[in-house]
Amino acid sequence: MAEVRDFLLEIGCEEMPSAPLMKAQEQLGKLVEKGLEDAGLSHGSIRTLSTPRRLAVTVSDCATATEEIHESMRGPKTSIAFDADGNPTRAAQGFARKMGTTPEQLVKRVEADGNEYVFAERSIPSVPAIELLSSLAERLIADIKWPNYRSQRWGSEHQTFVRPIRWICALLGSEVVPVHYADVISSNTTRGHRVMAPGDHVVPEPAAYEKVLEDCFVLGETRRADVIREGISVIEAEHGGAHVDTPKGVFDEVVNLCEWPTVVVGTFDEEFLAVPQEIIVEAMLKHQRYFPIYAADGSLTREFVIVSNADPRVNDTVRAGNERVVRPRLDDAKFFYDEDLKVGLDAFRERLGNVVFQKKLGTVLQKSERMESLAKSVAKQASDEPQVAVDAARAAHLAKADLVSQAVVEFTSQQGVMGGYYAKAQGENSVVAEAISQHYRPRFAGDETPATVAGKAVAIADKLDTICGMFAIDEPPTGSADPFAVRRSTIGVIAMLRELPGVTLEPLIDVALTSYAAQGIDFDLDDVTSKVKAYFAGRLAAIAREEGADPDTIQAVSDTGICDPNAFLGRVFALDRARRESREVFDDLATAYARASHLADAALGIDVDESILGEAEKALLAAVDEGAASVEKDILAGELDGAIASLASLREPIDRFFDDVLVMDEDEAVRNNRLRLLNRFEGAFAGIANIGALAKRK
Repeated sequence: MAEVRDFLLEIGCEEMPSAPLMKAQEQLGKLVEKGLEDAGLSHGSIRTLSTPRRLAVTVSDCATATEEIHESMRGPKTSIAFDADGNPTRAAQGFARKMGTTPEQLVKRVEADGNEYVFAERSIPSVPAIELLSSLAERLIADIKWPNYRSQRWGSEHQTFVRPIRWICALLGSEVVPVHYADVISSNTTRGHRVMAPGDHVVPEPAAYEKVLEDCFVLGETRRADVIREGISVIEAEHGGAHVDTPKGVFDEVVNLCEWPTVVVGTFDEEFLAVPQEIIVEAMLKHQRYFPIYAADGSLTREFVIVSNADPRVNDTVRAGNERVVRPRLDDAKFFYDEDLKVGLDAFRERLGNVVFQKKLGTVLQKSERMESLAKSVAKQASDEPQVAVDAARAAHLAKADLVSQAVVEFTSQQGVMGGYYAKAQGENSVVAEAISQHYRPRFAGDETPATVAGKAVAIADKLDTICGMFAIDEPPTGSADPFAVRRSTIGVIAMLRELPGVTLEPLIDVALTSYAAQGIDFDLDDVTSKVKAYFAGRLAAIAREEGADPDTIQAVSDTGICDPNAFLGRVFALDRARRESREVFDDLATAYARASHLADAALGIDVDESILGEAEKALLAAVDEGAASVEKDILAGELDGAIASLASLREPIDRFFDDVLVMDEDEAVRNNRLRLLNRFEGAFAGIANIGALAKRK
């Protein structure tokens, strides 16, 4: 058993950008693990560490050498491997070739069964870990990928890295592992904080590495994050329940901008609180990486959190410097807002004719016109109040106007939000302003939907217009491309329609596609309508699966061609409940359908001649018509459980029918009339699901 020691590899370089640094750290551990396994070196746990200036990995209990290997593989019997003259047969030659040796090197040995066999033997000597780790380190430095970032060369060297490498610390125990990459040769030293502990610092062994770093004012990413969070918690407590906004993306970036973080509180001038807080906050977060502080009541305060990488003794200087830096940023935000107020949304909207939405679908102005019509249609379905449709149409009319405002050009993530502020400033009512500000919702999975019916109407119009447009020009989303976020838009439309039970999707698709046709875009209306509906049905099936519905039930409802979210999901979950909780009801439903469906002949239609019906037939016809009416009423009311129960109640009359009536009567007129009755019976089930498929699986 080989001796074990800890292994350390630290790649030190100029400051690396945050996002690729995190990805590189993920790669580093995997590359080291694979490299050790390929080299045949046993090892313990692997741990990575990063700072803006270094990528490091430590491996516990790494073997100092590979194990010596002796292998002996048995082949055919000697009598088969060699002929009577001692010459190797094809069997011996094939075995030797397979084992990487020659027939002459095969060894003969008698086994416990008394037979003599040939053996291929080989010995692999132990290899010192130092030379294996040396080549492994050089290889993995080159193998780290930096997607979306151009690697750099430095000096006259040809090797590349995301930033110029300045030092390499590589140790196996206390022994330096020789690593040579570009113009850098490994040693047993690391480098400390640029300001507080510049220069080289000796690492006596891997186990001491993090202590050496801490002594020279450098912390790993986990410790840095904890220090920042602890500092923010203290600030929140000192400010009486205040909240510091730390979005994950910005927080992760800030963690990777420092090696010895110190949390400092700065302030900006009170005049900036009159500016919409969204652009003030974005200016601080996105441009300066400051974290805004909100009071306990949720209002934005003048204070913000700075994470400094400087010596804590100069915190006052750091605070003053950052306060000077933030003012021009906030001045810009205030200037853009004030200038936009002088223009107004109606004037901005006129400029949308110069902004392309999609080269085949026209301008954003044309999109806003289509949205206006579509939003009104949604609102009319959703509410009997005429004002709701008026507000939705007005909001849709102005929804995209802020795209050409100075504030949104500078702070693109605030599109819609700024439009809401401008709408309020120019006297639009609060419903219109709120609908404009929220019409991009939901922006991602789990995001809130717009708060009002008018807001949902505009958001649905925006997203559905895009969906239908991309299908109309035959550019639907693919597995690798969805530049207009059709998938996300579809999920958003479904989420909002589930909150608007009175709104059905199919007529809205017709309105959206008709608007494109009226604009002069050439497409097959029926074909595109079918494709859009099928796409929604596919998304609905995926949502039903995610929410735990049975795959058989989902398929049975999918077979009906329903694409309306409430109708589709309502049927799926109602049938699932019946199968799970009301087994007797479901059995009656499935049995009733099964008894009729195998004889029904759709080609004959459903017009029944009542004059030639017998008593059992009349009873079934009455039950079917009554049941179908009840089902239709329940479906309109959203009472899917009641609709299923109504269909299940048809079991008794269908059982009586088959007990008393010979369907395949010799008289063709009588026979066909009875088959039409069964068609009528089967048709009552059509609006629920493909009950036939479920009947087979009950």
